[in-house]
Amino acid sequence: MKLNTALEKQVSAALLRIGARSPYFATLAMHARYEQSEAIGTAATDGRTIFINKTFWDQWTTPQQDGLLLHEVLHAALLHVSRRGGREGALWNIAADAVINGMIVREGYALPEGGVRRPDLEHLSTEEAYEKLVRETQAKPQPASMPSVPTEANKGIGADLLNQAPSDASKDPAAGPPKPGAVAADDDQWRQALEQAEMVARTSAAGTQPRGMQRELGQTSPSRVDWRSYLWRYLTHMPTDFNAFDRRFIGRGIYLDEIAGESVRVLVAVDTSGSINHADIGLFLGELQGILSSYPQMLCELFYADTKLHGPYLIKPHAPLPAPIGGGGTDFRPFFAHIATHPFTFSKTVAIYLTDGHGSFPDPAPKVPTLWVVTPGGLDLDKLPFGERVRLLPSA
Repeated sequence: MKLNTALEKQVSAALLRIGARSPYFATLAMHARYEQSEAIGTAATDGRTIFINKTFWDQWTTPQQDGLLLHEVLHAALLHVSRRGGREGALWNIAADAVINGMIVREGYALPEGGVRRPDLEHLSTEEAYEKLVRETQAKPQPASMPSVPTEANKGIGADLLNQAPSDASKDPAAGPPKPGAVAADDDQWRQALEQAEMVARTSAAGTQPRGMQRELGQTSPSRVDWRSYLWRYLTHMPTDFNAFDRRFIGRGIYLDEIAGESVRVLVAVDTSGSINHADIGLFLGELQGILSSYPQMLCELFYADTKLHGPYLIKPHAPLPAPIGGGGTDFRPFFAHIATHPFTFSKTVAIYLTDGHGSFPDPAPKVPTLWVVTPGGLDLDKLPFGERVRLLPSA
């Protein structure tokens, strides 16, 4: 149901206070919908709407109400409902709470008592925090008589709809599980809100992107390159006989070599020069996740690059990513000079450079197959002197 008059005034006041402190957070908060619900014991979101129990809300101080509201807004804006996928709900909720609450506290907001705090997880993305929690759970199995979720996760802001099954959420008609098409539409709207918040932050004297957002934004940006199709050519080779082709494709007349035991080696450079902004980094990290998830037999080394090369970092899906390093000019030559004798290049290897395209290129062109992934508004693709080129399109 709609907010009653008293709660509507309180929520509006909280939004004004958030706006005075953080244009970035305020932009996101203005994109959310707010409803009152007595079926929800605390406060919650289904990814579309923020639900607030008035009795629960009233027990907190004004600063804590601001933190509570912001907590639920960030759950929705960072797509924690759809990003969960098939992961275990309680652990996912703890991971998401830990990341968000750390971000909120670092920005100077208060939290209701009982909110999840895990300083060792707060610098990670939610996916990375979840994997760490899974490993902890496997290393320390709990007796069947004990709850699998820490008590504090069920108090205060820990009890979110993203941790509830659809049957639980549907107890409140407004909180029923949305259809897949609606989820996709809501996710797109939140991505646009995140881009708008970044723009507002850049143009506001008081606005900066909150610390910790960059890693989460990398998970909300969907990969815009079909990495599985692109990298397929590096997993297979032209058959010389008919002994090793994949027989699943015989009926369609397609003869592909079996890829069992094969691995593709990928060397990724992320442009971290001064011309690359937070939104660009978010796009790049989204593509990096797409690369990592394209094949299970992936070996990937990551480099950050401006005029210098930082790395390499051997990375795996959902493993913690190193913090970006850079901020100087742009020179593509150190990366290609380094990988010219890289051990990966003795096997099937592709170099991927995520950049705006403005910088100094090597001459002659490197021998390793190269794909340039260029930001919206970056260098004209035909001006890239070698390799394949693809433009990252802006959100619709």
